[in-house]
Amino acid sequence: MTDPDDSRPGDVRAAAREKARQLRTSHQRQERRRRALLGGGITIGVLAVLAIVAVVIVSAIRPTVPGPKNMASDGVVVGSGLKVKTTTALAADAKPVASTPDPKASTVDIRIYADYLCKLCGDFQRTNLEQLEPLVKNGAVTVEMHPVAIYTSHSAGTKYSLRAANAAACVANYDPNSFWKFNSSLFEKQPAEGGPGLTDDVLKKRVEAAGASRTSEIDSCIDDGRFKSWVTVASDRALSGPIPHSDVSKMTNALLVLVNGKPYTGSLTSADDFKAFVLQAQGDEYTSTPTPTPTPAP
Repeated sequence: MTDPDDSRPGDVRAAAREKARQLRTSHQRQERRRRALLGGGITIGVLAVLAIVAVVIVSAIRPTVPGPKNMASDGVVVGSGLKVKTTTALAADAKPVASTPDPKASTVDIRIYADYLCKLCGDFQRTNLEQLEPLVKNGAVTVEMHPVAIYTSHSAGTKYSLRAANAAACVANYDPNSFWKFNSSLFEKQPAEGGPGLTDDVLKKRVEAAGASRTSEIDSCIDDGRFKSWVTVASDRALSGPIPHSDVSKMTNALLVLVNGKPYTGSLTSADDFKAFVLQAQGDEYTSTPTPTPTPAP
């Protein structure tokens, strides 16, 4: 009789091999599942990254809107009677057309590049706009305002510099002759750097207080940020340069003041210093113009 507990050596080895085969098969199946899951995760991750990149690219190449009317030079030229020089809106991505001062005129050409959140910009404008206003009214001076958005990231996430410059562009586009007062109002009661700035509703109230008549159109322009992309491009142009009709290669901070093409580097809080600089520039223009030689009498 065969003892059931008496196993042959060959049978033992065969059973061991079968057990090992089963373990290998189970391990291989687990490894295939792990790799499949890992590969699927990588694929999903890659697709997610590609989707994000696609959104960024589409946003970057999104066509820009046309620029505002009366800002073909990236600035608003205010002259006699505080009237704005009218220009047509530039097509999207068109290059600006720099305003050209009349070389034969005795008018002093002042160009101001300023960020509405910049404290130094506010110091200069509050100090000097009041004394400039009568000079602009009577035609002795032209002032070209260039709103730029350089401190956009300095307003607690509200992008105030960009919103304020957009609002200025909206005013220039729809009611240009209220631009001088609107621009002044943003510096007279200027919000502090680092704070959230003025809300869009307050900007609209400043528009109304400046005497604008087309407030509904300007309000809509402010609400939808119509000229924000243009403001960004115009600011980039100022920061990369060159600055037209001057020896200044580019803006290096949030304020640049040019008088007949020469940068003002004096005190920003001394009206007398700036007035002296303007008078000197005016005198230089006079002395640079040759005096006609009288014709001898026959």
